[in-house]
Amino acid sequence: MSGLDHVRLRLDRIRAAAAAIDPVFLDTPAMPCPSPGRALGSSITLEVETLNPVRSFKGRGTETVAAEAAARGASRMVCASAGNLGQALAYSGARRGIDVTVVAATTANPLKLAQITALGADLRLHGQDIEDARLLARELSEAEGAYHVEDSLDLATCEGAATIGPELVRDDPDLDVVLVALGGGALAGGVGSAVHALAPGAEVIGIQPTGAPAMALSWQRRTVVETDRIDTIADGVAGRCPIPEVLDDLLVVMDDVLLVGEDAIKAGMRAVYEHAGLVTEPSAALGIAAVMEHPARFTGRRVTTVLCGSNVLPTDFARWVLEP
Repeated sequence: MSGLDHVRLRLDRIRAAAAAIDPVFLDTPAMPCPSPGRALGSSITLEVETLNPVRSFKGRGTETVAAEAAARGASRMVCASAGNLGQALAYSGARRGIDVTVVAATTANPLKLAQITALGADLRLHGQDIEDARLLARELSEAEGAYHVEDSLDLATCEGAATIGPELVRDDPDLDVVLVALGGGALAGGVGSAVHALAPGAEVIGIQPTGAPAMALSWQRRTVVETDRIDTIADGVAGRCPIPEVLDDLLVVMDDVLLVGEDAIKAGMRAVYEHAGLVTEPSAALGIAAVMEHPARFTGRRVTTVLCGSNVLPTDFARWVLEP
């Protein structure tokens, strides 16, 4: 019995999930990025998940979960979000005539919050970070009898995100390493499951910021580790309380987890902008940041990293990337 028999995701369900997803989120570009690769001694490909209506990979997962909610007759969905999931769920709910409530922290990115309301969702602000928002989202779901979408715990969100994996292997059958932003775990766990099933020789590595290391610490210690604070610009992966079921998946499908600092994240954003002409949010630059911080680890290897989102305030982007 292979290790993949012990994870929640199955390749047949991942492949089937694509049928429920709006094609605008599928078959995203795989862009060679030779300049930084040459400088760092590796071959780098960027899987661009930002050229869609919500500018992030989250639409893959919300399409699958919204299709499931519709099949169950749901009239409202509720989620907690740092911003990207909320936008994507609002989009997917609107396509199916399902109302959406999004709970976000009062400190959430205002650009992401504005886009959530522009897409028609009911936005509630609560607490100081995503963990506070999760508590209220659960309460609202129970009180209103709504369909509760818990990102990463809800298997449909993982299956949707996992549809990236077959595309990565199709676009580069000889890939050596896949670098994936690690937050709640839907993206890392989903992509890891698919890549290991289709390209078992490839290494899948999750990347997390040092200022929000809860899942990385949990993976390293093989048990849930909760932290008491978040201190990173990478809001899309910033959580404090890992989900046990997701950690169980990651312990099987992640070959390693690396932490990167804030300066490396900004440098990664700058490299993607300068060499590929793409604006990314901090979470999307974690893979490039890891190559820049650990170049010897990737020398001579074919590296693919997922650019998972581009929802960043112009003023923040200018401050982190453009200003000297």
